Amino acid sequence: MEDSMKPPPLSKAGEAAAEVKVTTNGAQGNWETSEWTPYSWTTKPIKQDVVYDDRAAVSKALAKLERCPPIVTPTEICKLKERLREVALGKAFLLQGGDCAELFDYCNSDMIESKIKLLLQMSLVLIYGAGKPVVRIARMAGQFAKPRSNPTEQHNGKTIPAFRGDNINGYDPAERTPDPSRLVSAYFHSAATSNYIRASLSSGIADLHSPLDWELGHVKDESIKAKYETIVNSITESLRFMKTVGADSASSSLETVELYTSHEGLLLEYEQSLTRHLKVPPSSSSSPHPPSSSSSSSSEAPKHQHYNTSAHFLWIGDRTRQPHGAHLEYFRGIANPIGLKIGPSLPPTSLVPLLNILNPTYEIGKITLITRYGASLIASLLPSHIAAVRASPHHGTVIWQCDPMHGNTRSTPSGVKTRHFEDILKEVSEAMRIHKEMGGGVGLGGVHLELTGEAVTECVGGSEGLEEGDLEGGGYKSFCDPRLNEKQALELAFLLAEGFRGG
Repeated sequence: MEDSMKPPPLSKAGEAAAEVKVTTNGAQGNWETSEWTPYSWTTKPIKQDVVYDDRAAVSKALAKLERCPPIVTPTEICKLKERLREVALGKAFLLQGGDCAELFDYCNSDMIESKIKLLLQMSLVLIYGAGKPVVRIARMAGQFAKPRSNPTEQHNGKTIPAFRGDNINGYDPAERTPDPSRLVSAYFHSAATSNYIRASLSSGIADLHSPLDWELGHVKDESIKAKYETIVNSITESLRFMKTVGADSASSSLETVELYTSHEGLLLEYEQSLTRHLKVPPSSSSSPHPPSSSSSSSSEAPKHQHYNTSAHFLWIGDRTRQPHGAHLEYFRGIANPIGLKIGPSLPPTSLVPLLNILNPTYEIGKITLITRYGASLIASLLPSHIAAVRASPHHGTVIWQCDPMHGNTRSTPSGVKTRHFEDILKEVSEAMRIHKEMGGGVGLGGVHLELTGEAVTECVGGSEGLEEGDLEGGGYKSFCDPRLNEKQALELAFLLAEGFRGG
C-alpha cells in the first residue's frame, strides 16, 4: 500500500523544471555554446514565469504530463510544415484565428463547432479572393495562458495575482494562487478539444456538399451588402457547378478540410513535458534554403527529432523573445513550425539574429513572422523589418503574417477594453499594400486574428454598427482581450477578398 502512495517518478528534465518553477527564474546562459535539451531552458533567464508554492505538486503534475500520450503526431506536424512551405513560397495563404485565451468551459461541442464553421467560411472567401489554397490554423486546444503586463491587480483594496489563464489560476479572486494541477487539466481539455475537432471533421462538419449559412442581414449598408452577396453567389455557384459535372464526387477535399491547432508556448514546463523524441515520418521534407554548403548527397537526414506534441504550431510572444532567454532556448530545439511575434519594441537589427537562432538551416516555412504594430504605426515600422530580412539569407524562407489585433487595443472612457473594426481593417490593408509595393517577395502570407463563432459584442464598428455603448449590454464575454464576433470576422474576410482582387 505504501508503494502505491508514492508519487510517480519524474524524469531528469522534469526535476530541472520543477526546481526552477519554485526557486529562481533561471540563470544567465550562453545558447551558442550549450547543448540543447528539452530542459536546457531552465538555465536561462525567463520572462512571464509562473512560480509555484508547492514543489511536490509541481513534480506530481509534470510526472503525469510526461506519461500522457501526445495530443498531436509528427505526421500531422510534418504535413503542416509542407503546407506552410507552400505559404512561404507564395502558393497558399495562412488563416489563423481563435480565442484570445481559451477557458476550460469552452471545451464543449457547440463552441468548438462554431469556430470550425467560421474558419471554414472565412477560408472559402479568402480562397475566392486570393485565388490560392488557404491553410487553416486554429487558436484552439491549448491557448489558455496569456502574458500579462502586470502580474498583480487591485481587488477590493487588496493586491492579488492577475488572472493568467485557466491553466495557471482561476478568474475568481479566491482562485488566483497558481495551481500546478491546472497544467494537467489543460492537457485533458486540449486533448478533448483536439479529439472533437478530428471527429467533427471526419463526420462531415466541413462537407461543402452541405449548405452554408451566409446570412448577411446584419449588413446595414446596401452597397456593401451587394458586394458580399456577389462573393457568396460566386462561391455557391462554383460549388453547384462542381456538383453538376460530378467533380465533387471525385474529390474528397470537398468533404473535409485540414485544421491544425496552435497556441503561444508560454509555460515551458508544460511544453517540455509534452516534447518527445520521435521518429521522423518517411514523407517529411525540410530542405534548407539556400542549401547549406556543408550538406552533401551522402548526408542523412535525422531519423528522430524533438517534437512538441501539445500542438501542431506554437509561437513566441512579443514579451518573451529575448535572444538569450528561456523561450528562445526552448523553441530553437523543436521540429514544429513556429511563429515569432514582432512589433514596435523590436529594432530591425535584432530580427535576423533571432531568426539565426530559431532557423539556422534556413528551412522554408519554418518561421512565421507575426507582425503586430497597430494601424497608426505599421507604415513606419513594417518596411524596415522586411528590409532586414530581405538583406539576409532568411529572405524567401519566412511567412509574413499580419496580426491586426494586439496593436489596436484601447479602453473606453469607462475602462472596457475594445478594438475598432476600422483599425483592424486598416492594419491588414496597409500590410497588403506595403508587401506589394516593396516587391521582391511573395507578399502578405497570412492573417492572425482573435475571433469567436459566438455573437459577442467586444469589438466595435463593422457593418453591424456596434458602438462603445453596446459593450455594456451583456454581450462582452472575454476574460482577456476583445475578439471579433462571427459577423465581424466574416466581414473582414470579405474585405480582404476584395483587396486581393483589387476591388
